[in-house]
Amino acid sequence: MQLSKITFFCIITCFISTTCLAQNTELNKKIAQLDSLFFGAYNTCDTALQRTMYSDKIEFYHDNTGLDTSKNNIIASTGKYICGQVSRELVPGSMEIYPIHDYGAVAIGLHRFKSRSNNNEFSPPFKFIIFWKNTNGKWTIEKVVSLHIATEQ
Repeated sequence: MQLSKITFFCIITCFISTTCLAQNTELNKKIAQLDSLFFGAYNTCDTALQRTMYSDKIEFYHDNTGLDTSKNNIIASTGKYICGQVSRELVPGSMEIYPIHDYGAVAIGLHRFKSRSNNNEFSPPFKFIIFWKNTNGKWTIEKVVSLHIATEQ
């Protein structure tokens, strides 16, 4: 009888783990796709697409410039300081994605930036955190934490 309880527990644990892994794999694909879409727009100065992907309640925390909660300011700053000057590259294999129940997901990773004014050299990797909110299948960026302190890679 004891063996059957252990076997049952192992089967249930395996089933739950496999189900969670499958769900997380789908979530990982979705968030990776959204990250690629957003930063493709970032790299090509498609501020119209970026605007649709940012929440109206955006909170953008930047270690050098502080908190910005104005989507218009964030888009204007991107146009002024990024467009045609800087491009972003995700450090391969660095993004970790975690589900947040009844909200969406958080992505934590490393990215680096290529500056055209600096001989197209890449920056060291910097950490980012992005909170993605899923509202009836529409994903938006609600919060960003952008840290420009070099990390070892």
